[in-house]
Amino acid sequence: MKNNPLRKRVGAMLVATGILSRGLALQTFAEKGFEITSEQYLILSLLVEHGELYQRQISELTYKDRPNVSRIINILEEKELVKRVNSSNGRQIYKIVVTEKGRNLREIIHPVIVDIRKTITKGISKEELEICLQILEKMLDNMKDKVKLQI
Repeated sequence: MKNNPLRKRVGAMLVATGILSRGLALQTFAEKGFEITSEQYLILSLLVEHGELYQRQISELTYKDRPNVSRIINILEEKELVKRVNSSNGRQIYKIVVTEKGRNLREIIHPVIVDIRKTITKGISKEELEICLQILEKMLDNMKDKVKLQI
């Protein structure tokens, strides 16, 4: 829709892009019959890439509030894809750790994620994508101190 008046509004384009990319991922995950959602995959993938993480760290990395992250972790734990490991003396502070089952599922889903990314970035050169990511990072930096998230 080249004549859409929202095209020149950064916020509207970011929201639309986010909604459509999330919709594409949800639709693809459902078609493939994956037992987790794309949001759950994101957290599973972060844990595989970063190792053990605290819930607060996951919230900060994903910009999701703690109740939402806690709900996702509970679901992943019920499916035996992650587990909570007590990391503190006497306090209920847990690191979240990926299980072998979780690692295996991530390996199955990862190529599908790569295909989704290819669909989303079709016709965009590596240089254009790098510039886009740099601009988005600057926008994030501009907002980080201005927005108080409940993380």
